[in-house]
Amino acid sequence: MFSTGDLFEPNLNSTAEVVVNQGGTWSGKTYTILQTLFAKLADDTRAVATVCGQDIPNLKAGAIRDANEIYHNSPELQRLIKSYNKSDHTFTYHNGCVMEFKSYDSPQDAKSGKRKYLFVNEANGIPYGVFEELYLRSEQSFVDYNPNAEFWVHEQLLGKPNVEHLISYHIHNPFVKPQQRAKIEALKEKDLELWKVYARGLTGKIDGLVLRNWVVVEDNAIPTGAKYLGTGVDFGFTNDPTTAIDLYLGGGELWADEQLYAEGLTNPDIFKALTTIRPRQRWDVIADSAEPKSIEELRRMGLTMEGALKGPDSVNAGLDLLKQYKLNVTRRSVMLRKELNNYKYKVDRLTGKAINQPVDAFNHCIDPLRYVALNRLPKATTPRRGSAPPILIS
Repeated sequence: MFSTGDLFEPNLNSTAEVVVNQGGTWSGKTYTILQTLFAKLADDTRAVATVCGQDIPNLKAGAIRDANEIYHNSPELQRLIKSYNKSDHTFTYHNGCVMEFKSYDSPQDAKSGKRKYLFVNEANGIPYGVFEELYLRSEQSFVDYNPNAEFWVHEQLLGKPNVEHLISYHIHNPFVKPQQRAKIEALKEKDLELWKVYARGLTGKIDGLVLRNWVVVEDNAIPTGAKYLGTGVDFGFTNDPTTAIDLYLGGGELWADEQLYAEGLTNPDIFKALTTIRPRQRWDVIADSAEPKSIEELRRMGLTMEGALKGPDSVNAGLDLLKQYKLNVTRRSVMLRKELNNYKYKVDRLTGKAINQPVDAFNHCIDPLRYVALNRLPKATTPRRGSAPPILIS
């Protein structure tokens, strides 16, 4: 039906009530579990599979996108599926089976509905109470996550009867490009804890996060009178994404809204993407000044462009400015939220203590925030409105 990696058979053939997929980045765990559910539903009748995520933006950026790719790459699956409802995010089979994508606000909300199969995607972003209510109303459950730190899966599931634990990393995914494997393995030289989690799929403990002064807000929460400071852009191409993050200042607080996160974009692609997002509206772009040619090319296309200020310690200078404010991050800013939960300070390998220098990883969305902060925020270190504790989103 489709090309599969090493994880497919263990998931498809498992008879455990709960199949836990712990894995590093690019291990293929989410993609494989979706393939497993598609295959199981193809051989069933009137069965329901629920894919649960922490919110719809996360599902759209991950599991829903993967499911659509699986569907469009499989003519056989297309013949088996009668329709896909984009509004409800639901695949309906000719045999009456359904795959639905949902998020739940509370354990009470999760009590509605029963299903044969449950997939809890990125489980460390979902409360145990929600999982428990869904699990009680499911025949077989699948769970996946990046093991940044121990959470309820380790406490409530692992080692219990009828729970199977699969650990994977990029070597188990035959479709990962060599350049991407090299990038993942390079984490070992940057930070051993990040390498342990993302290159080997082992449970870690990511301490020393750089930015903790942030909370998640709804997409429409940016105050009407907030001042648009600009859009930070970080250039990428083959293995790194090009990113664009809007930053606003309102009520003494910062408001960040992710606009773009995509690989393989040329400068004309970037121009088209931004002007499609906000046609006929001004873009005040502050971009990585290490790319003067790209800045000039985009300026000639019609964007208002400037390079980010540089200095002897511009990274920490920009971060220090961001730390002076409460940072509100829109829910649709999925990749920014993930980076904020992984962007950490380096650890001295001799002493084991954090040093005042961030690891050069998980910063494709955070760098654009720094660019705008350096060019647009006042440099005085005056106290700002109190910061709230972070809402950790994996």
